[in-house]
Amino acid sequence: MMKISDVVYLTKKRLVELENELKDLKTSGRKQIAEKIAEARAHGDLSENAEYDAAKEAQSHHEFKIGKLEIMLSKVKIISPNDMPKDEVYILSVVKVLDTKTKEEITFSLVSPEEADFERDKISVTSPIGNALLGKKKNDVVEVTVPDGIIKYKVLQISKLN
Repeated sequence: MMKISDVVYLTKKRLVELENELKDLKTSGRKQIAEKIAEARAHGDLSENAEYDAAKEAQSHHEFKIGKLEIMLSKVKIISPNDMPKDEVYILSVVKVLDTKTKEEITFSLVSPEEADFERDKISVTSPIGNALLGKKKNDVVEVTVPDGIIKYKVLQISKLN
């Protein structure tokens, strides 16, 4: 039986992206690496062939990435915003908060660690801010310890990720 920590929560869209990435790694990715190895092998003596060693190292990293993706995909549970409570912050929530010190309003989308993208304001539920917001309701105030100290956020609005 899988423990909750073994489950990888993904949206259907992200699952399709990762499956496509894996397919690409297994087909064209492997083909490109095989070509590099063959090209390096053609240069002769393999014992002193840095190009061959580099190609074999690249192959090792490539196969490791494939294995890692296969393991992750074997643990996927598809989640949908409709599966989550509407009045509390959970994974796939879009949360507008107010920084009580600076009075700045910030909007975060809470996603799984595999989907986090800070530049697009998608934060992981396992990050300090994401974790602090989980289970909170409108008007709740949370304190988050960050490298600069403690930030207090007031939850202004909760909606679901599209």
